[in-house]
Amino acid sequence: MKAAIRLSFWLITVTAASALPEAAAAASDESWLNWTRAQAMDVAKPMRRTGRIGSVWATRGTHTERALNYHLRATWMTPDVIRAVARLQQLDRFLSAAETRQLVDEAESVGDTVILIEIDPNEGAGIVPRDWVAVLRPKGRQGNEAEGVRGTSQPQLKQFSALAGIGKRDYDYEAFWVVFPLVDPGGGKPLFPPGTREAELVVRIGRQEGRVAWQIPDSIHRRARTAPNRAEAGP
Repeated sequence: MKAAIRLSFWLITVTAASALPEAAAAASDESWLNWTRAQAMDVAKPMRRTGRIGSVWATRGTHTERALNYHLRATWMTPDVIRAVARLQQLDRFLSAAETRQLVDEAESVGDTVILIEIDPNEGAGIVPRDWVAVLRPKGRQGNEAEGVRGTSQPQLKQFSALAGIGKRDYDYEAFWVVFPLVDPGGGKPLFPPGTREAELVVRIGRQEGRVAWQIPDSIHRRARTAPNRAEAGP
């Protein structure tokens, strides 16, 4: 009888202990709701990159309507960045926790991953041509230069507060919210296979090209595994 009681007590103890990591993980998922403004900015800032589309020595001849080149700014709206921006919105607008979670849910419902791309033409007519393209791909992969996925610009995403990026809007730049798949919809092949550590964004306007790169955060690999029709995608 005593042995049975001891066994039952041991089973209860082991079961409760095994549940602790899951409970702790669930609690940590909400920790972003307690970030200070400085902590939220520290999360978001590293995913904002600047660059240039085209050469600094570019000329345009008699085509004065064309830009010499373009200033480029790109913010990868990873799950962590989305939460950081939502937290900043919460602090600015006195939102409840439920309202702030809703901002995150809305932002993550639009597609696999979003990059906020901002482009500022250097001189010329000040207009970004409509036929520009953006490609997201692994950085430094050997082989086909055409490897990667082309994004889709979705202007309606500017209504989602958690996709607004960080800092005040600079109206010298035209903003584009571009959605990229993290896995090939046809074959289920992950964009960032296991072992891929860096991602590169290529933005091309005519024959001019600009690139920025990031370390791939774990949250992107997790995102790739949980979206529909996903293969194994990263560690």
